[in-house]
Amino acid sequence: MTISAIAASSGVGSGEAARTPVKTMDSEVFMSLLVTQLRYQDPSAPMDTNQMMSQSVQLSMMEKMTELTAGAKESFSLQMRTAAAQIIGTQVSYTLADGTKGDGIASAVSFAGGVPTVTVGEAKVPLDLITGMAAPAKTSEPTT
Repeated sequence: MTISAIAASSGVGSGEAARTPVKTMDSEVFMSLLVTQLRYQDPSAPMDTNQMMSQSVQLSMMEKMTELTAGAKESFSLQMRTAAAQIIGTQVSYTLADGTKGDGIASAVSFAGGVPTVTVGEAKVPLDLITGMAAPAKTSEPTT
């Protein structure tokens, strides 16, 4: 069964209340298509069992890939936060989106947004705009 046949049989374009289009294919959309396909199949030519199993396996694989992607995003976010926290007290240089360049000692980090923001002097610099780091200059200790 083609997608246009599934769309027609599911009421798309039939005067029902308009739905907000889904921009990504998630497991709910996939399962809905499979159920609609099974519901409106020709009884004299039922869906091939191998094809149905293949689609079920594809659904399972898609769900696992979604879980892996979510885990990778969490891991990346944690790595960014850890890196930002380790910058405190370090001499950093940066280039802002408007081309402004600066440098100074990183004194604080904010995790309020998606990308950690490092405070350098009076500037709030997103972590991904920091272009370099160096150990702060050591101060000489008085000798006794």
